[in-house]
Amino acid sequence: MPNILITGAASGIGAATARLFHARGWQVGLVDIDVAGLAALSGELGGAWHAALDVCDVAAVQGALADFCSRYDDQLRLLFNGAGILRCGYFEEIDQAEHARILQINVLGLLNVTHAAFAYLKRTPQAQVINMGSASGVYGAPFLASYSASKFAVRGLTEALELEWGRHGIRVGDLMPPFVSTPMVASQQFRVPAMDRLGVTLEAGDIAEAAWQQMQQPRVHRPISLSFKLLYWSGQISPAWLTRLIMRRLSC
Repeated sequence: MPNILITGAASGIGAATARLFHARGWQVGLVDIDVAGLAALSGELGGAWHAALDVCDVAAVQGALADFCSRYDDQLRLLFNGAGILRCGYFEEIDQAEHARILQINVLGLLNVTHAAFAYLKRTPQAQVINMGSASGVYGAPFLASYSASKFAVRGLTEALELEWGRHGIRVGDLMPPFVSTPMVASQQFRVPAMDRLGVTLEAGDIAEAAWQQMQQPRVHRPISLSFKLLYWSGQISPAWLTRLIMRRLSC
């Protein structure tokens, strides 16, 4: 059976992805900093392998990858980089340390896991990496400045590795949804105007299904939801000033 390692697996999109892939016959590995959430999900999935992990700890990341992949002849069919944090609000009112933590987890954490996974992906036929991107990685999103910056970085890394790792037969892509109804989004006290204008219509299960589609038909970028697909594809041919105008209207 193919195997998948999921970061940020204890809740939200990561947990939904774990449930879906497990239900469809995959061996799942779960990592997160939420020990209780991991244990509960592992029990739900028949004792799936799990490990408490801070993706910013390079040595711990390497150890977790080695432990999980050792069970599968040092192979890894799919890495799902789901770990990430969000903070909405006015840029200047968010503590600088929190801005830094967003970048550390969303960018450096993803980089740490992906780098550690390379040796195992390289040994595996049809290996893939799926990164959690975002609609905010297309044009800078007001009130999400650091988060948006982190998703621009994810987008750039995805594009670069999709080209670079092609020589190893490894596909790399990202999922780009707008707002998703998850505990992370629900916990935000600052209401971003774009949430009201676009709506929070996606559920974690929708993103898990998109990950399954991505596994079957890899793309560099997979925009999710009809409204964002229209915005994304129009942005590929529209001048930058028009995209900026649309973002301004959504953010008022």
